[in-house]
Amino acid sequence: MTDERMTALRADPVIVKLSAWGEAREEVRAAILTSTRAAAGRPTDDFSDYDVIDVVRDAHDVRALLDDGWLSDFGEILNLYRDPVQERFGHERFIRVTQYADGLKIDFSVYPAGWLEEVKKLPQLPPVLDVGYAVLLDKDGVTKGLPPFTRTAYLPARPTEAEFQEAVLNFFSNAAYVAKHLRRDELVPLMEMQHVLRAGRLRQMLEWRVAIESGWSVPNGAYGRGLDERLDAATLEELRALYTGPGKAENWESLFRTVALYERLTREVAEALGFAFPAELFRRNVAYLQRVRARPS
Repeated sequence: MTDERMTALRADPVIVKLSAWGEAREEVRAAILTSTRAAAGRPTDDFSDYDVIDVVRDAHDVRALLDDGWLSDFGEILNLYRDPVQERFGHERFIRVTQYADGLKIDFSVYPAGWLEEVKKLPQLPPVLDVGYAVLLDKDGVTKGLPPFTRTAYLPARPTEAEFQEAVLNFFSNAAYVAKHLRRDELVPLMEMQHVLRAGRLRQMLEWRVAIESGWSVPNGAYGRGLDERLDAATLEELRALYTGPGKAENWESLFRTVALYERLTREVAEALGFAFPAELFRRNVAYLQRVRARPS
């Protein structure tokens, strides 16, 4: 963390408040900002979360903060997700994903100091820190000895050919469900399967495609964040065309456009990685989907 970056962070009024709050709480011994706002060069805006690890003395202090009353110190709570107490490296921790009414969003993680001592023994930082971190407060020097972050924890992994072929099978398994629910006029399961097909199966192939171009050196963003900027204009336009209205005919067209885009991406990934393209699998599944669409009501 450069001095310039730290100076910029300390000018942020939310950071000032987080640091002052931690300083005033006896049980809080350190505060660490993580993720996008802590990593220099990462774009942020008013919707970017403040991801904060509050390090407390021990498990007793972790439990003491479970009452959630302290969350209101940062504003009027609009909604709250409570991640339950879980164990990390033999130490309990919990998370509170907090949306405030004024638009501020803070994801608080509460860990005991013993967790940090275990982290220092690891050959690599855990993802929660390796994604980027900045120490905002350290009363006892508990963060001393933490290695610098590398932002390699979320780098995409090059698939094996078996993983690639399995991904295509999974895509068509979900595509068949989309066709079935369209045929049955089942709206709610149709919406669920369309989401799985696009946000899960198609996104996986999109991520592999852009990772090839970057040499597998750019981390994947949560929920596909950052893909828009890395896709070529034609692919992005094809992707936009998949999202359509409620009409049955247009949803059938969307399904086949999804398959067509997936086929092109799959060919490109297979060629780049030296994998066999499953042409027969595509032919048989597309023919099946066409038969389902053509069946009388």
